[in-house]
Amino acid sequence: MASTADFRNGLVLHWKDDLWQIAEFMHVKPGKGGAFVRSKLRNLRNGKIVDTTFRAGERVETARVERRQMQYLYEDETGLHFMNTETYEQVALRPDLVPAKDLIKEGATIDVLFDASTEDALSAELPRTVELKVTQTDPGVKGDTATGATKPATLESGATVMVPLFINEGDVIRVDTETASYQTRVSMA
Repeated sequence: MASTADFRNGLVLHWKDDLWQIAEFMHVKPGKGGAFVRSKLRNLRNGKIVDTTFRAGERVETARVERRQMQYLYEDETGLHFMNTETYEQVALRPDLVPAKDLIKEGATIDVLFDASTEDALSAELPRTVELKVTQTDPGVKGDTATGATKPATLESGATVMVPLFINEGDVIRVDTETASYQTRVSMA
């Protein structure tokens, strides 16, 4: 059991007969009345996100989950397939349980959440940033960088992100997985 004072992003709760992960939360102390915690919870079984409010100090039951590093193999009609590199055990997750799945390239190492009591795979967590190679983009025009203009670029994972004009094919860029946006160039071709 934990109280609302123990809330943090990523905490997994048993709530309404299901497993929910705290996506974000905010403690609110209104001028009148008692304090409360406004939160967004993501259902780990179906990916649904709900807004909910807890009274300050309210007790909630936490769930035991394990994060295991697994290698992404491929995607087919049954879902995205991951493999434990030590035991070679494979699990498949539905696409809606893998955020920003278009930013994952084959062979990447991803954290997969498992319910410790049932050993069920619940969802995948991507790292905050990934480094991907630009496979297709229009060439930039020399000297046309003062405006902060952007252009679309297709990455090796198949995703398309907006990048500055100086990015060329073959460059490796860092992409934020939460916003699917360009952060910086890592290396040039």
